[in-house]
Amino acid sequence: MANATAIDLNSTVVASKQQTSSEISGEVVILDLQRGVYHGLNQTGARIWQMIQKSCKVASIRDTLLREYHVDALQCEQHLLALLEELASKGLLEVRPAAVG
Repeated sequence: MANATAIDLNSTVVASKQQTSSEISGEVVILDLQRGVYHGLNQTGARIWQMIQKSCKVASIRDTLLREYHVDALQCEQHLLALLEELASKGLLEVRPAAVG
């Protein structure tokens, strides 16, 4: 199930309820309950997954990653948006666009 909503720093994201996940040795394994497919995230992806268990602004996730990891801000933002887009395209993430007005 592809998500038609583009993700940017003002978007709010939350893990889909159609999955279950478990941390294993600092990484995360996610089971897509609708398709029966497993997905894996490395340590940084696991940290992002942890943050999106509750509704969270993408900018807040980026800011947390910049505080916790030694990474270039632009590279962090690009990789974060790419991961979130991938998770959304697999139906593992719900995206709420920024409020207008």
